Amino acid sequence: MSIVEGLSGVLIVAGGFFFLAGTAGLLRFPDIYTRLHALTKADNLGLGLVVAGLCLRARSWAEAVTLIAIWLVVLLTGSTACYLVARFALRSGIRPWRHR
Repeated sequence: MSIVEGLSGVLIVAGGFFFLAGTAGLLRFPDIYTRLHALTKADNLGLGLVVAGLCLRARSWAEAVTLIAIWLVVLLTGSTACYLVARFALRSGIRPWRHR
């Protein structure tokens, strides 16, 4: 196994860890706003690490650029969806959680 393959594997596993952490945040945090934050941040970073790992294994620059373009589209759509869900929740009267 080469260094590039090893680094690629480490990046992909690290990305999986962030996906798992985002899922844990979704299940553990108290309200919709903190859950959205955890899920969006962790999933964006997790996907970025997976894409970086896959880019190292790409056979051509075109494949790597395609993977990066997909990641950028997911970043944009994920952030937009998170914003829209949070805005709808706030307008529906769901107040942010406050520690008492």
